[in-house]
Parts: sequence; C-alpha cells; structure tokens
Amino acid sequence: MSTTHLLYLHGFRSSPQSAKAQIMAQRVQTLHPGVTWWCPQLPASPAQAVALLLQGMAVWPRGHMAVMGSSLGGFYAAWLSAHLSIPAVLINPAVHPSRDLARYIGEHPVWQDPAQSIFFEPAHVQELVQLESQPPPTLPSTLALIAKGDEVLDWREMLARHQAGQVCLIEGSDHALSDFEDHLPQILEFLRLV
Repeated sequence: MSTTHLLYLHGFRSSPQSAKAQIMAQRVQTLHPGVTWWCPQLPASPAQAVALLLQGMAVWPRGHMAVMGSSLGGFYAAWLSAHLSIPAVLINPAVHPSRDLARYIGEHPVWQDPAQSIFFEPAHVQELVQLESQPPPTLPSTLALIAKGDEVLDWREMLARHQAGQVCLIEGSDHALSDFEDHLPQILEFLRLV
C-alpha cells in the first residue's frame, strides 16, 4: 500500500519552518508530487492540537496515510499511530511530555521566528497527562529514530517506550537530528515513499 497522505508534526516551540519539516516537504514535492503533504502550525494546547489533527485527517484514506513527528510532535505522532492504526516515523520522540514540559509554563519564542511566541499554560500539562494515560489500542507500526547524543531527552526512555516497533539507534547526533538527511532513505522506505 502506497502512502498518498503524509502528516508532519513539529516539536515544542518549533514550526512548519523547521529544518526537518522543510527537507521533508521538499523531498515529497520533488519525488512524490501527488502526495498530499500537511504540516500545520500546532497550537500550544495538546487537546486543541490533537483535535485539529483528527479533524484534518478525518477524510484521509486510512490505508494510505502516514505521520511523522519530532520531539513533542513525535509524541503526537505515536499517539495518532496507535489510535488510528497508521505508520509513524518518530524522531527523538518525547516520552513523558507532561513531566518534561511542566517547567516551561509561560511564554516562549518560536525557534524559527522569535517574533512569534507560544504561551504554555498549566492546563496544557494536564492535557498531556490525559493523552499519556490513554493506553494504545493497537500494536505500534512505528520507526523511531533515537539519537544517543540527544541533549534534551533521554535516549534510554525513548528506546524503552518504542522498542516494540522498529528502532534506529543513532550513535551521537543531537535532539534536532542534525544528520537527518543521512536517514532519509530509511524514513522514505518505511513511509512507502520510494
């Protein structure tokens, strides 16, 4: 089954202008111009983000869609994969975002455009707790790219959470996965975009 619809989810304080999102958008547009590409700016509220994604994907053909996400976007991608039974590529995915983001309550500039900011509220932490507490109803169909050099998240936690799916454990690298393009062949193959 080929992928005709691909969703990309950026991380916390990131945007559709992130390097990885731009590289993927270019690759899909160049190699697979017929594929529907969607990389929305996610709201700070996890509940609103998931509602937006579920609504936007509601008309997508179930057997022909896939999702990929980085960091917090990787957490959302794993959640969508489990609840919609779709393949997902997870790039240094957050495992316990309610715990990790609890210290980021307040206003933060967006990495790619400091003129823009997001406001992360205490209620958003509770929304993450709710998402984390929902047991996945299906076995994972995931490829997790986990960098041992991630300076933000613990690679051991990521590996423990996602070892039931496919894992690419990367020596070194960093949270942004600066060597992202080196892993594109594996990503595109998993996403059925070869």
